[in-house]
Amino acid sequence: MSTTTPSKLEKILAAGHFAVTSECGPPRSCDQSIVDEKARLVGPYVDVINVTDNQTAVVRMCSLASCIRIKQLGFEPVLQMTTRDRNRIGLQSDLLGAGAFGINNVLCLTGDHQRFGDHPTAANVFDLDSTQLIQTVKRMRDEGKLLGGQEMAEGVRPQLFIGAAENPFADPFEIRVLRLAKKVAAGAQFIQTQCIYNMEKFKLWMQQIVDRGLNEKVSILAGITPMKSVGMAKYMKAKVPGMDVPDEIIKRLQGVPKDKVAAEGVTMAVEQIQELKECPGVRGFHIMAIEWEVMVPEIVERAGLSPRPEVS
Repeated sequence: MSTTTPSKLEKILAAGHFAVTSECGPPRSCDQSIVDEKARLVGPYVDVINVTDNQTAVVRMCSLASCIRIKQLGFEPVLQMTTRDRNRIGLQSDLLGAGAFGINNVLCLTGDHQRFGDHPTAANVFDLDSTQLIQTVKRMRDEGKLLGGQEMAEGVRPQLFIGAAENPFADPFEIRVLRLAKKVAAGAQFIQTQCIYNMEKFKLWMQQIVDRGLNEKVSILAGITPMKSVGMAKYMKAKVPGMDVPDEIIKRLQGVPKDKVAAEGVTMAVEQIQELKECPGVRGFHIMAIEWEVMVPEIVERAGLSPRPEVS
């Protein structure tokens, strides 16, 4: 029998609270203590902890094992699952495993192409795309059916709150909301966005979502990543596909003493959250402090998002 309980993230959103999520990148080893340290650092300040799935196509401890460990520590994980590395057999198998261990959130992703990672000549799979994975999770949960037609009894289906990712800044901008609508139609219940720096473009994207009424069907969690250095800002602007970093961000970081740049980056992240609280359709924040998890508690507290509400 599945040990899955209702998703805390789902309950937070249903109660009308701003949701707060963060991210844990597993180690490039089997050192469980790294997962423990990150989870204990951010866990008390967020509703759920995302666990990345071989992000940037680099081999890491698997997301499922890390999620199980985070669950054992008393925090709620979000299983990130990419379609790059597994076919529909492997994907469904891992979803069943997640349900067996009481994991109740999944983020369905395509995944970074392997050429960007540490095994550039590896064969990819892409048997399904992220939208098809969303449909698969929904079918397993709601109909109790695997893609091959086999049926599961109601008490042993994975009960997963289904999420997806969207990038409001990728080209062509005109189709971004249409892509989102397709994922919502497939069954996505929450959306985590790319890191936001171009606030005006993001607000335009959100306005289009509200105009279509999609905000009534899906919860948008705005992606927040604090800039740690001027070099990081320049790299993200020039080298990261789909990232939109306005020149004003770089100029602001350049305008403070070198030893104050990281603190300024945190302040900017806090300011973004406070501004986006007033943006129609935004239901929460996904804080991606990449290998800088120590700053998550400060960001959450300064943004007025702590303590987190209790839900039952």
